[in-house]
Amino acid sequence: MAVERVGVSFEPELLEGFDALIRRKRYPSRSEAIRDLVRRSLIESSVEESEGEVLGTLTYIYNHHEGDVNNRLIELQHDHHHEILFTTHVHMDHDMCLEVLIVRGPAVKVRGLADNIRAIKGVKHGELVITRTAF
Repeated sequence: MAVERVGVSFEPELLEGFDALIRRKRYPSRSEAIRDLVRRSLIESSVEESEGEVLGTLTYIYNHHEGDVNNRLIELQHDHHHEILFTTHVHMDHDMCLEVLIVRGPAVKVRGLADNIRAIKGVKHGELVITRTAF
């Protein structure tokens, strides 16, 4: 099977954590671990591609000192006030915050909100968990 090489850059702390995960999960190499993560992400993406109304949570962690993250998050939340039912904010430490949004609405809008938030510089991790509202 043919393979293509790609380069990936990691901050030292992130790479250290990733290497620890590789050891715990007993991956034979970084490449296999990255391939597995990409496969899992592709599978999850196909599940999330259902249309119609969805209900779920968007949880994300961010450094509130980094860039214009606070203003960008508030602006996005206001742009999506129809999809956001509830928000909560937790101060993890002096720099890091965790927010959880309860969301409901058209799948395309909910996924768009999640993608836009995760793409903001300063947002370190974000996860959208959704389910359909009708079965």
